[in-house]
Amino acid sequence: MTKPLARQTVRIGVVGCGFYAANHLHAWSDLRPDGAQLTAVCDIDAAKAEAAGNAFAEPWHTDLGAMIEAHSIDLLDIVTQMDSHRQLAQTAAENGIAAIVQKPFAPTLDDCRAIVACAGLYGTWLAVHENFRFTAGMRRAKQILESGAVGEPNWARINFRTGYDIYRGQPYLAAVERFAIMDNGTHVLDLARFFLGEVERVYCETQTRNPSVKGEDTATMMLRHRSGAVSVVETTYEAHRIPDPFPETLLEIEASQGSVIIVPGEQMRVTAGGKAAVEDLNSPLLSWTSRPWHNSQLAVLHTNAHLLEAFRSGKPAETSGADYLKTCALVEAAYQSAATRNPVRPDEV
Repeated sequence: MTKPLARQTVRIGVVGCGFYAANHLHAWSDLRPDGAQLTAVCDIDAAKAEAAGNAFAEPWHTDLGAMIEAHSIDLLDIVTQMDSHRQLAQTAAENGIAAIVQKPFAPTLDDCRAIVACAGLYGTWLAVHENFRFTAGMRRAKQILESGAVGEPNWARINFRTGYDIYRGQPYLAAVERFAIMDNGTHVLDLARFFLGEVERVYCETQTRNPSVKGEDTATMMLRHRSGAVSVVETTYEAHRIPDPFPETLLEIEASQGSVIIVPGEQMRVTAGGKAAVEDLNSPLLSWTSRPWHNSQLAVLHTNAHLLEAFRSGKPAETSGADYLKTCALVEAAYQSAATRNPVRPDEV
């Protein structure tokens, strides 16, 4: 645990001004009444940095060192591609600055561990911006499970299946060797931990169904949790279906006395006490959110709010760097399982 921030305001710098960073910037802006003070933005692409700076009326930079030197920053939000995360997080730690790192945390498990170790060496607060567990539906499902209304969860299916053209906004994804598990599988594997606890072993099969893609575009994973529960975790960008539920994550959790199911359209079906009920999970639109992204965008706001409060209080975030290594180990175990065609224990990778 780090020391609580003595003052109310947290000065925030954002590095990385690409397409998804706009959600972070809007979220920090909305959290100003809660003490978030967006202080400066940075991107190696001057046009992107300038556009973001102008949009939010903040100074912009193309060099992180220059931004740190020019501004007193408490918390650095790193919203860049993962290859840069280790160096940027190290720069933050060396300057005594807390950091939030966008997922994927880093390209390899060793890199992830090195980022956590570096923060520990310098005594700086560190968290991962893992937002799927902060969507309204996932938080509500967790609330129901923790209430005991459906009993003890013992089986789940968590899936993100879409044919959405992800390559249009992120063309580099078609060329990476580790794709579906690293990009979106990280999210759904984290949800498996979130709902059913730590994992004993992982079995994974991967496919590359799109001939234009280098890495796997489909992963089907089966997890045995330490509790005895089993989960089937799926991710693909090659599901051709109408309507396409993108960007929704679908969920089925069966428990000893009921079930919690999230179906397309952000509808939740809860069976408990021999009765069934339906809840609408759709979030209202904000000035900067739009369909179909609105629930995902609002999850960024909820994630940032949690991280802000945790940092200010000096407590580890729910997705602290140290805790998130367990999700990163699941990712590595999935890749090793796919390569060996055998189950892999995440505590041994």
